[in-house]
This record gives sequence, structure tokens and C-alpha cells, in this order.
Amino acid sequence: MALLPHAAQAADTYPDPRPVTGQRIIHDPTVIRLDSGGYAAYSTGGVIGARLSKDGRQWDDAGNAFAEPPSWWYEYNDTGDPWAPDISYRAGRYWLYYAVSSWGTNHSAIGVATSPSGLPGTWTDQGKVFTSETTDTWNAIDPALVEADGRLWMSFGSYWSGIRLIELDRRTGKPSAPDATVRHLATRPDLPYAVEGPYIVRHGRHYYLFASYDACCAGVNSTYRIKVGRSTTITGPYVDSTGTPMLEGGGDLLLEGHGRYVGTGGQSVFRDRGQDWLAYHYYDAQDEGTPKLGLNRLVWTKNGWPRVS
Repeated sequence: MALLPHAAQAADTYPDPRPVTGQRIIHDPTVIRLDSGGYAAYSTGGVIGARLSKDGRQWDDAGNAFAEPPSWWYEYNDTGDPWAPDISYRAGRYWLYYAVSSWGTNHSAIGVATSPSGLPGTWTDQGKVFTSETTDTWNAIDPALVEADGRLWMSFGSYWSGIRLIELDRRTGKPSAPDATVRHLATRPDLPYAVEGPYIVRHGRHYYLFASYDACCAGVNSTYRIKVGRSTTITGPYVDSTGTPMLEGGGDLLLEGHGRYVGTGGQSVFRDRGQDWLAYHYYDAQDEGTPKLGLNRLVWTKNGWPRVS
């Protein structure tokens, strides 16, 4: 597979996602291999929609993480619908972070729930983690957890000047102080600063920041695409392979729409048996723009940059 300079992949070289069957409809997927065996995927839609799989190929509808929305969600929208969850395992339990908000506002909140098994119906909500208001320059949605040098961090953000990072207390999974420092990782020079959905991965001596650029949620008219930059420290600065900072609009193109797979984004990364996988949604141009699950292997090149295969 040919690579362009600065690690971008030409449109005609993008591989199709791994073939999957069953319940493929999904948006903003987060995927994990469970200690009990098999896989769980959670997503935007429902009360955090759930999918389960024994082999990572056949996915079955498993209802929702919660039977009903916690009451505090209604402070942030009328329907109680959560967005863009992130699942991880730490300290003997599973952690599910998510956002509640309304379209076009940064009156938003990130919450967290915990579970002993990671299965739908077993989650206990632990309340708010972090919030944003219309006076803030960031938007508290799209959370993603990462550990670095024994410390716990959460990246988040959408539009409103882009991607941010905050440190969390390892025991509570929440900020240790109400005035915890909010760091700036990525933005664009042009309104509306269309970068969101961060996910940070450690590989080798670098941390890699994956983010979705441009517009989602418009079916076949969506323009989502995934870019990546890296840093030797979790707090940045993150730069692309040309050295352009992601705070100045930089980022190497990792994956964009091709063929029937339109608007690739809403990504996360999970590790399975020593292999990194990119999970994302795309809008199926052969099925009226229905959002579906995309899975591709992440391959790390000799110069340290990822590509999809």
C-alpha cells in the first residue's frame, strides 16, 4: 500500500473496513475486548446503545447500557440522549464515560458509569465528571481516557476551539480539583474550528492524537475524516509528520471517505491480542447513508506513524 509524504494515504489506497455481520448500525463506537471473552461496543443512540460479539465479526444488538437515563442528564437536553461513549478497564472494573448535550451548544457535561463486567444492564452511574457552559471556550463532550506515566487523563472536545485535555484522579475517575488545568491540544485556524472526537494512544515513545475533522451526522453529505498527530508528552504539543502543530491546523490524514464508505469518523482505538484496531462509523452510500461500524487494523510504519490496513 503506497504512502504519500507525511503519512497520508491516497484515496484509492484506503482499505475497506473489515466485513462484519449482524447489527452493523452504530455511531461513535467504542469497542473493548472483555475479560470474560468476546467484545462489547457502545455508541451514541438509545441510552448508550450496546452491541456484543463473540468473534469481532458477528455483532448482536444488546439493548442499552442503562435501562433509563439518570435524571441529571435532562439538565443538558430534553430527551436525555447521551453521546460518544468511551469504555476502558482499570482498577478491577470497567469505566464508561459519555457526554450529554444539545446540538449547537456547549452547555454540556461528561459523566461516568462503572461496571464489574462491562456488559449492558450492569452499569452504575457515578454522575458528572466535567462540564462546560456558554461562557467557556471549550465543549465538554466526546471524552476519551488515556493513562500516561501512572497518571490518568481525559481528552475531550468539539468545535469551540477544538480538543482539550484534563487530568483525572485515578481513584475517582474525576478531576481532583474544580480548578484543574484544562490544556489545549488541537484546533483549526478557521471557524467553526471543526475538529472533535479525540482519542490518544501510546505507541513507542510517542502519544498519538486521533481526531475527526469536518462535518458528521449528515448521511451521505457528511465530510468526516480522521487525522493524527503525535507528541513525546501527553500534554503536547502534537504535530504532524511535517512538524505542523495540531494547534495550528496540522494533522496527517489517516482515513477519509471512499466508495460507499462516506464520512469516516467518530473513531476510537482498541487493542486485541497485541493488535491495535481503529473503530469508527461511516455512512453507507449504498444504504441511504445509514451509519455503520467500521473496523480496520492499525499498522505502525517504520517511521512511527500509523496507517489503516
